Amino acid sequence: MRDGRNRKTTLRRLGLGAALWLTVFAAAGTAFSLPAAGEATAAGGTGIAASAASADGAAEAAAAAMVRPSFARELPGEVNGKAMDEVRFALAPALSAPLLEEEAPPESFGILGETEAAQEQMAAFIERRNPRPKLGCSVRDIVRFYYEEAGAEGIRADIALCQALKETGFFAYGGDVLPEQNNYCGLGATGNKVRGASFATPRLGVRAHIQHLLAYTTTERPKEALVDPRYELVRQYRTDVYGKVKTWTGLNGVWAVPGTSYGQDILLLWREAKAPDASDASLAFAERKLAEEPSAARYIYRAIVRQKRGEAQGAAQDIAAALRLAPQSAAARYDSALFRVAGGERQKALKDYETLVREHPDFAYGWYNLGVLELEEGREAAAIRSFERVLELVPQSANAQNNIGIALVRQKKYPKAWKAFSRASEINTTNPTVLKNQIIFEACLK
Repeated sequence: MRDGRNRKTTLRRLGLGAALWLTVFAAAGTAFSLPAAGEATAAGGTGIAASAASADGAAEAAAAAMVRPSFARELPGEVNGKAMDEVRFALAPALSAPLLEEEAPPESFGILGETEAAQEQMAAFIERRNPRPKLGCSVRDIVRFYYEEAGAEGIRADIALCQALKETGFFAYGGDVLPEQNNYCGLGATGNKVRGASFATPRLGVRAHIQHLLAYTTTERPKEALVDPRYELVRQYRTDVYGKVKTWTGLNGVWAVPGTSYGQDILLLWREAKAPDASDASLAFAERKLAEEPSAARYIYRAIVRQKRGEAQGAAQDIAAALRLAPQSAAARYDSALFRVAGGERQKALKDYETLVREHPDFAYGWYNLGVLELEEGREAAAIRSFERVLELVPQSANAQNNIGIALVRQKKYPKAWKAFSRASEINTTNPTVLKNQIIFEACLK
């Protein structure tokens, strides 16, 4: 492996100076999955940026040929202050995904109950994950069958459908059950190519699935004629579970063996399916839930939908409503800060983050984004304190450690900054932002 001197020599042979290291790796972003343009660009007035276009080919060739270099643990030379002034280190960016209000624990979600996600949401979810599902009907039809059959029996249709998605791999199959069996929950499939039950139509396959859930959940007979071939087996021979499994996590080790996280996996899919996006279906869902019963969680949901639809004012109004109902809501305060940054209200966002971490001192997301904003506002000392708090909560945050290094560079505490980047690389040896910053730093040594 080449040392730092040889790496710089190689670039000089390509016609690139030490200060152009930054541009090299910005140009080679495809090789290193670097941050977006603007996060790592050369300072104006040096001619570096103008050189980038002509250096693209050489830069890509250099980057493609590299393996991760090794770096000394201690600062190995004197810093070239002029070079440091000509470059910008790559800041690990703020987290940008808004948060929903924390839901009830998985153990509380019953198999019987109200369906939440709209049919349009479920259909879109399936199509995103598998554009070509192996079904004997359309995606819209299979969703409708679940909503009709489960709805008639009082079972949560959206979560039952997510169980089918888990069992079939989003109707891709690939296991023992074949698509033409219309068996969406593995009825009778016991492994070793045992195919299990088959049903004449997709609707009957859905009905059998719902009836089998009923066998576990209640002793009341299904309303429709029995098509589940294993219903009576559960009733007669599984008295330990017949009518006694009330929650989705209660299926762990019962429906699936060992299946220690079976129900939790289903609920994760369900949460993903009904996650807010910019669609009309998400907005309609949000409006319906708020009309039923206003709550902070429901205002937050609609706020996120509105934000994604570009309705910034409406999103802000909903977040404000959420905070009036739940002033201590970490999710609402966090999302408020995110929306304010997006709207250019950076000082208000700072106050939101400061309030958030004061009220929720263990909220790592809040501390991290506060640190990024402080660093962007030139408050290096405060940023270091925020990132150090992140590391207390999440010791494996290479991004927080990286950003400490940037703050120390700005303070011209170069030996400490070098050590900070070194620690970041030890946390995550594959983090491209850290690697880029180490290379930039080394290139700025005399």
